[in-house]
Amino acid sequence: MENLNLLLSALTQESIPTGLVKEAVYLLAIVLFAWLTAWVLGRHSKTESVLFGKQVIDGLLFPLLALLLTYFVQALLFKQQPLILLKLAVPVLLSLALIRLCARVLMAVFPLSPMAVLTERLVSWLAWGVAVLWITDLLPLVATEMEKIHLSFGRTKLDLRTLFEGILSSGLVLVLSLWLSAAIEHRILTQTVSDLSMRKVAANVLRAIILLLGLLLALSAVGVDLTALSVLGGALGVGLGLGLQKLAANYVSGFVVLVERSVRIGDHIRVDGVEGQVSDIKTRYTLIRDPNGRESIIPNELLMTQRVDNFSLSDLAVSLQTTVVVALDSPVEKVQRILLEALHAVPDVIAEPAAQVHFSRISADGLEFTLQFWVADRLHSRLAVISRVHGAAWAALQAAAVSLPLPKAFVVSANP
Repeated sequence: MENLNLLLSALTQESIPTGLVKEAVYLLAIVLFAWLTAWVLGRHSKTESVLFGKQVIDGLLFPLLALLLTYFVQALLFKQQPLILLKLAVPVLLSLALIRLCARVLMAVFPLSPMAVLTERLVSWLAWGVAVLWITDLLPLVATEMEKIHLSFGRTKLDLRTLFEGILSSGLVLVLSLWLSAAIEHRILTQTVSDLSMRKVAANVLRAIILLLGLLLALSAVGVDLTALSVLGGALGVGLGLGLQKLAANYVSGFVVLVERSVRIGDHIRVDGVEGQVSDIKTRYTLIRDPNGRESIIPNELLMTQRVDNFSLSDLAVSLQTTVVVALDSPVEKVQRILLEALHAVPDVIAEPAAQVHFSRISADGLEFTLQFWVADRLHSRLAVISRVHGAAWAALQAAAVSLPLPKAFVVSANP
């Protein structure tokens, strides 16, 4: 409270002290220099990052650089004059840096997550509350009172201050671990591992290892006996063996699927009556998107215990077919040649395997030809490809004066 009282008394005087004016100038210069440096370094950044954020001021670099410069100026002016503003600026800049660190890391690792937004708000209230206690000199008093409150966990006794510091340290270490794992995934794994599924399993394993090491270091730093975790490990093992075995099976199956690469992101599969494209493989479940845009959540255990039809495992090409019916008096060889040329004119149809046109059936409605072709595109474009094939066939038949039976012109079917 002393620094705050000195500031209030200086501001109520008729003439503001010269030292306070110098501090204000120094602080303004620090803020401007930190903002300008962050703007120069981040103006060419095309993506949102932890250091620069969406804008310059909402990233980590600006408050962190301002905090370091404030400490540096404090060290230079400590023996020349009493400091007020710079001391008050330290808790404010430190709280802002912690808030920006947590907010940017959580948004980068868990985008569009409601829990990330809630955590950011909790961290903001906590950081600003500690800053207010620091500025008003109530923080040592609150810490002393927290030391008097003891909590018992079996034979272990902890005071409230140690527990609170442990939670804060663990949270900070976890945030830094998430940032480190995300940076390694973005900077190293993206460039060295080309397969998306292998990159995902490597990122998950790396994140789990870094989080585990960070949590153990944080708990050890606040004096928690790590041998007590063996009891927790035994209880967790019993829980997995009884009530959590399905959940554990899904997590293990997810890692096995990613490592074996039997199902990869982007593959077209059919499992448990659901057919579609694999849009993502989580640690517990797999997302499959069908042609209608509906996403199905499939537990990873089903990928290991049930039959899975993977149409893209050995070849990314997908076979499509459709049927065209022309009049009974149409020349068969001419129609086959026209339809084959129409298939070759569609850019989506690949050359290998070669497209084929079969004279499949003679009916009362006319001569039926089956067009079989291959495309390399994913599931979301298959209906569009068939539509373009129909348009090319219709235009080619009209140009060649090939008549179509009435009232039925096209009988359409698409099979993988």
